[in-house]
Amino acid sequence: MTIDASLNERLRKVERKHGKMRRNGVVHKVGRDGLIRSRPRLIRPQVPFKGLLLIVALLITFKSLLFAQIGAGNYALRVDALREGTTLEQMGAFVMQEDPVTVALGGYLKQYFFQR
Repeated sequence: MTIDASLNERLRKVERKHGKMRRNGVVHKVGRDGLIRSRPRLIRPQVPFKGLLLIVALLITFKSLLFAQIGAGNYALRVDALREGTTLEQMGAFVMQEDPVTVALGGYLKQYFFQR
């Protein structure tokens, strides 16, 4: 019974490895002993994390600049006006709502760049 179970387990591993090789491609490597070993190619995630991080940083910077330029009261009024609009405008209001990072960075920018 244990021989059949271990054989079935090894067969499942081989089938899984060959399925990955069929889907992702194969990488061949020569070992120290001279044998050519095949393994499935590793697939990296399709989400570009650096790009997403850059977009978030740019959005926060834009919000902070807008907050510093028009002031807290006008900013809140404009976001409230967006909340009463269409679905797309409501999503924009959700993204553009005040958060602690925007307020802090906006105050810093206002202090140095937008003095009146």
